[in-house]
Amino acid sequence: FCGASIYSENWAVCAGHCVQGEDFENPDYLQVVAGEQDLDVVEGNEQEVVLSKIIQHEDYNGFTISNDISLLQLSSPLTFNTNVGSIGLQTVKEYIGDCVVSGWGTLTEDGSTPSILQYVDVPTVSDAECRDAYGQNDIDDSMICAGLPEGGVDACQGDSGGPLACGGLLTGIVSWGYGCARPGYPGVYTEVAYFTDWVEANAS
Repeated sequence: FCGASIYSENWAVCAGHCVQGEDFENPDYLQVVAGEQDLDVVEGNEQEVVLSKIIQHEDYNGFTISNDISLLQLSSPLTFNTNVGSIGLQTVKEYIGDCVVSGWGTLTEDGSTPSILQYVDVPTVSDAECRDAYGQNDIDDSMICAGLPEGGVDACQGDSGGPLACGGLLTGIVSWGYGCARPGYPGVYTEVAYFTDWVEANAS
């Protein structure tokens, strides 16, 4: 499964690769769970809502993993409270600063999966540095990278689609990387600032 971020009561933002092969018009076999913290415990804050529609970016490319963004329409609105709320979209491109990535993905590369939501601080990395790591052609302008030079902290398998939050705004969507937390290979995220118009046009 994948993570996602709540955009409004009726829409969530996810990665394009998370929905590849799904039934976009009748995704009622999939659901969003908001307000979740511990997967093993029913805490009473969870809101489970079936999906009514999936919109994958029309230019999503599964080979280059570019335009890796999708929208999930909920069949009924979420109720916003202290445990469930939306996150605004970052509009600053090539954001430089410290961010937080979160999810229930594996704790190490090929490692175990936690039951409790994890989060970690990661600084963004410039496009130039990221291209030095991965190659000039693999990092689009519409991608943003984050991680420590020495590695050690990163998103990992199962975190896909989840948020990279910077300054309280959704700045990246967990997309891909070379392994997890490897030195010299930052995590690669969909850069939300490039897609704000697309989100606003489609999630209405």
